[in-house]
Amino acid sequence: MKIKPFKGLRPPKHLIEQVASRPYDVLNSEEARGEAGDNEKSLYHIIKPEIDFPAGTDEHDPQVYEKAAANFRKFQDEGWLVEDNKELYYVYAQTMNGRVQYGLVVCACVDDYMTGKIKKHELTRRDKEEDRMKHVRINNANIEPVFFAYADNPELNAIVERYTAKMPEYDFIAEPDGFGHTFWLIDDDKDISRITAIFARIPALYIADGHHRSAAAALVGAEKANQNPNHKGDEEYNYFMAVCFPANQLTIIDYNRVVKDLNGLSETEFLDKLTKRFTVEEKGTNVYKPDALHNFSLYLNGKWYSLTAKPGTYDDNDPIGVLDVTVSSSLILDEILGIKDLRSDKRIDFVGGIRGLEELKRRVDSGEMKVALALYPVSMKQLITIADTGNIMPPKTTWFEPKLRSGLVIHKLN
Repeated sequence: MKIKPFKGLRPPKHLIEQVASRPYDVLNSEEARGEAGDNEKSLYHIIKPEIDFPAGTDEHDPQVYEKAAANFRKFQDEGWLVEDNKELYYVYAQTMNGRVQYGLVVCACVDDYMTGKIKKHELTRRDKEEDRMKHVRINNANIEPVFFAYADNPELNAIVERYTAKMPEYDFIAEPDGFGHTFWLIDDDKDISRITAIFARIPALYIADGHHRSAAAALVGAEKANQNPNHKGDEEYNYFMAVCFPANQLTIIDYNRVVKDLNGLSETEFLDKLTKRFTVEEKGTNVYKPDALHNFSLYLNGKWYSLTAKPGTYDDNDPIGVLDVTVSSSLILDEILGIKDLRSDKRIDFVGGIRGLEELKRRVDSGEMKVALALYPVSMKQLITIADTGNIMPPKTTWFEPKLRSGLVIHKLN
């Protein structure tokens, strides 16, 4: 893998908590408006600039993108973002429920994405790619990082450990989730060279989170290369910002489903149809969480059920066929509930496991949804196998937590 250090654009220490924000795609415009409040230094003014317009303004309006660029310039002019004076790597640690994961912030190579060395496991939507491409183009920067995984490397771990023993540049607890974010600068030239050399021997990086941001960053980089008659290949636009974590430090949590109706079936008929493919056990009113692969949790009319897929309904030798998203999509959502396309069907919605199974119960009890389905989470091993075999996971399969905070560092493309 080809990586390089970069001159990060970062908030001064005393402003980090005012600037840093959640990623653009985990909250809507109203939530961003609420979180930013009267804080003019919040990164939401750059990544969700529609908050500077009247409520209801289309976030894809050309004026909104222009406002992002104007705000980005303002942040630099005001000294809320300051560029490091040399090219560095950075360490970014996240703490959730006492567990810490340590990422290296680097610039990954556009060409490695285009040639498939940076491996994906999800399809991207062109409209979402185009939105992020406009954002990268108008700011001429990767404002937010993407989230990569790599096979564990003891020498990289040792370098990271040396830096994390020092005083951090940033160290704060983010609201409202209470997760910790800590950040160090790797500034020794020997260590920088060594990290670059170690990554050169790593055969693949895996996109964990940020498929649309990765595609957009790479496509804009390729676009800039085509537009430059003197393109050499070492220009800053040939790279985009990523935080790379050892795969063995990452945890994927469940990504669950809620459906508006039973496709014309009564509750009894629906449960009866389930028994053809699953062993169905009623679990009562206490929340039931799936405890193994091919075991599902169903919530319907105030009761929880355990569904265990019967042998022969899944294929443990097929990297996609073994996934519980495949089993549930095929045998419940499609076959019984008539939901053919998870991306476009308005009868289904998806709930990240970070919200807990109580959120599924709430959505059904409120009458908004009729039935909820909780899945056992995918493993990192499954994700890597799928990416290595060139397969694509069904939509809404993986949910990584904690999310990367945006605004700790930014990569300019010139």
